Amino acid sequence: MAKKKPFVLRLDPELLQKVEKWAADEFRSTNGQLEWIIHQALKDAGRLKKNSKSDN
Repeated sequence: MAKKKPFVLRLDPELLQKVEKWAADEFRSTNGQLEWIIHQALKDAGRLKKNSKSDN
């Protein structure tokens, strides 16, 4: 597993609440949900390498 780098993310409380609800609905942690959202956005934008192991 790749090493993960922690960082602070400031979000509007209402936005965070919606992400937390979405995460709970999909049985993920809030952090896992944010990571999934970012991964999907990068994939959709064509910003991930085609043969990336994390590109499932």
